[in-house]
Amino acid sequence: MFKTRLLSQEEVKSLITMKDVLEAVEKTFKGMGEGTVINPTKVGLDLGETASYPPYEGFMNAMPAYVGWLDSAGIKWAGGFLGERRRMGLPYITSLILLIDPKIGNFRAVMDGAYITNMRTGAQTAIALKYLYSKKNLRLGLFGAGMQGHTQTMAISEIFHIDEVRVYDINPDASKKYAEDMKNKVQGDIVIASSPEEAADADVVVCVTQSKDKFVKDKWLKPGTILFPMGSYQECEDEFILNADKIIVDHIGQCLHRGALKGLSEAGKITEKNIYATIGEIVAGKKLGREREEERILCIPIGTGAMDVAVATIALQRAEEKEIGGFYEFV
Repeated sequence: MFKTRLLSQEEVKSLITMKDVLEAVEKTFKGMGEGTVINPTKVGLDLGETASYPPYEGFMNAMPAYVGWLDSAGIKWAGGFLGERRRMGLPYITSLILLIDPKIGNFRAVMDGAYITNMRTGAQTAIALKYLYSKKNLRLGLFGAGMQGHTQTMAISEIFHIDEVRVYDINPDASKKYAEDMKNKVQGDIVIASSPEEAADADVVVCVTQSKDKFVKDKWLKPGTILFPMGSYQECEDEFILNADKIIVDHIGQCLHRGALKGLSEAGKITEKNIYATIGEIVAGKKLGREREEERILCIPIGTGAMDVAVATIALQRAEEKEIGGFYEFV
């Protein structure tokens, strides 16, 4: 009776653009602020990312959500692997998204989630900046020139005029490839930074690395800088977190237990009381974003299943319209 639509990564790519993703992310942030999006804290499975057993240098997260403005529900099962996966030349991220009809529970679709993950992660930063950064032009400092570095730039360039990107990657060849790939997306200059400090000299600094080092120094970030540490680990030193004028996150529960705030949270130095607002509260107009130009802001859109479910639902709607994808009758 019920068929489940199956969509490959290439099919998903053909169905959504960055503009589509930006619109979906903004509406979903608004829904989170208004309470019409339900997003439990993700559940993580450590497969050797930090645990000693099993030794696979990876993790998987289960990320369920209900998105009210689309009346859609689902879950993303996704993670990142180094180790054997990297040696095989496979991308770091692996992911599937499953969508259900929230009224009766039948599975509407199963699709690749890696492409959606990369696109919505870039869009999260761009939409947060839309509400935190008042100027149309900006200088971007980018740590990490891989796929996430590309989609961050793609998303930000849709909303802002990027006067300059200063990109730094521990692999110089990755920075060179980024510069070539992004030359038609960035309106201004792309500078391959010779040091991390050089890359941090920007209006907006975005970190999309797998580093476990707190490499961004507090003293590098001038008044008015907005820092987005998007990696799985801290990426910036404790002093900046503790000295930031505002800490803004997408999901309080998740951000206190993974990424930039995890260590300080476990040490009792950062609690929910230190978080000024969620991005959703700001997009919904419940709290102000930046109130003074010189504020140094730490913004952490660590990633929620709601964004994946929203973008996946748009992809499914387009697939239904265009009759794209295969089918499988699970029941």
